[in-house]
Amino acid sequence: MTTAGLRAARAVAWSVLPAELVLVVCLVAGVRVPAPVLSGAEALVAAVLVLDASVLWRLYAARRRAGTGRRAALRWAVGALVPVALRRLVVHEFRALHSLGLWVLRRRHRVAEGALPVPYTAPQTGVMYTFAFVSVLETVVLALVIPWPLVHAILLVVGVYGVVVVLAIHAACVTRPHLVGADGSLRLRYGALFDLRVPASVIASARADRRFPGGGPVRVDEDGALDLVVGGWTTVTVELTEPVEFVRPLGRRGSARTLRFNADEPRAAVAALATPAPPLTSSPPPSPAPPLTPERTAPSSTPDPPA
Repeated sequence: MTTAGLRAARAVAWSVLPAELVLVVCLVAGVRVPAPVLSGAEALVAAVLVLDASVLWRLYAARRRAGTGRRAALRWAVGALVPVALRRLVVHEFRALHSLGLWVLRRRHRVAEGALPVPYTAPQTGVMYTFAFVSVLETVVLALVIPWPLVHAILLVVGVYGVVVVLAIHAACVTRPHLVGADGSLRLRYGALFDLRVPASVIASARADRRFPGGGPVRVDEDGALDLVVGGWTTVTVELTEPVEFVRPLGRRGSARTLRFNADEPRAAVAALATPAPPLTSSPPPSPAPPLTPERTAPSSTPDPPA
């Protein structure tokens, strides 16, 4: 399979599937779609699926001939056909929607026993709720203004989905806080987009340090420090003894020796990093008491008989 053919398959697939999604939305909303348009769209989608299946089979067969196992070959073929950024975005969507359910149930995602959750959502909570309110207001206004059923149905579905996505992104951040492990390790997260585990052995120091780096939520500055920005600032700086590798939200890799992140209570996070909880060890059994032995005393004298 040539590189040009693989790129063509990717381009065709991801240009036709959004059009199919719009068509499905129209059908669900009850919009009458002309029969020739519906038949042509379905034929085009079927052709694209056949093309992608053919490309996927060729990639899979090539890996199998090279001696790769079935599961590994299928994973490699899907990875070669679907771009990394798109795969990560799709996974993020599912994780965010799952987080919405956790949020409703007031649960958190994988907080180990003995770990200290470090929330970081306070600076963005008001902004996210404002976005959700504006999305709802926009959806209602467009529903009242636009008279065309097709456009109205599309915008209605897009608006409702936008509200759900905004709430799901915020829910992912609430249910996935930073974690300071009982052993002093650190796990930095930003919703379902970013996850970095830092072992305790490479943490040199931690301090409360408010900075205003700006930019996106995950960025690397000119000094090579990793910033997890929430609300435009960070509040904790962690220095490491050696760089740690991380994966950005869209799949790019990097490394950093300085980590800066936001915490709603930075002093508590710094204190937990500075004094990890001692390991739980069972106390040794008490030593047995020495056996009781009769006390040795001098023999008592026998009194003389009376005269």
